[in-house]
Amino acid sequence: MEYSPALAIATALFEITVALWAFVGSGERFIIRTTSLILVLLAGYQLTEVGICANTAAAGFLPRLAFIIVTWLPPLGLLLIAGLHRPRSRLMDGTATTMLAAALAIVAWIAIDRSFVHASVCSAVFARYTSIMPRFMVYSGFYWAGLLGMILFSGYGARTCVDQHRRRMLRYVFMGTLAFVLPSLAVSWYVPPTEGALPSIMCHFALLLAISLTRMIYVERKETEEQDTSPATQPG
Repeated sequence: MEYSPALAIATALFEITVALWAFVGSGERFIIRTTSLILVLLAGYQLTEVGICANTAAAGFLPRLAFIIVTWLPPLGLLLIAGLHRPRSRLMDGTATTMLAAALAIVAWIAIDRSFVHASVCSAVFARYTSIMPRFMVYSGFYWAGLLGMILFSGYGARTCVDQHRRRMLRYVFMGTLAFVLPSLAVSWYVPPTEGALPSIMCHFALLLAISLTRMIYVERKETEEQDTSPATQPG
């Protein structure tokens, strides 16, 4: 089936729109900026995939760019979770910092290694990639460790965070992460034509994460506006 870019473009437009809406609004700057960056990266992958699938034979650097983009998503997710949790956790902060450092090294590796990944074929709404083992196993270990950390830390924070507002936001991160990881795995395992397309499938299902983060930003904005207009914060 011929690749159709409509889903990727529509998803990217939604993610960019929400990122801009979040960035210009009220709320804690760290939360807003980190979430906006995650949304922009998700949109960046979608648009990169459109470029790849326009001509896979001449994709050049684009497949590596796609992997460079998604490399940052788990570390930034961990950074967001660590920043949301109260009280601050040395384990969460240390894990986020370590993953960001690892991401920087992996991005440099992908940028230098021209044979790291190639686009093989695009079909329907997803792209398949090929990579030489065992290098891809190293990358996969890093990526899945980050996603597992996001699930565990956000789930833990959603139950233990002492700040009710932040606990609610962590719940959205937790639900959004599960909402795109579990269906992605199910599709890749049980739908044979998607073999080799897990990165593409995950980024399409990450629309569910984007929707959950949109709700989180709305909650943060509403809380900030209520605090700004409460009598205790009024002058005099």
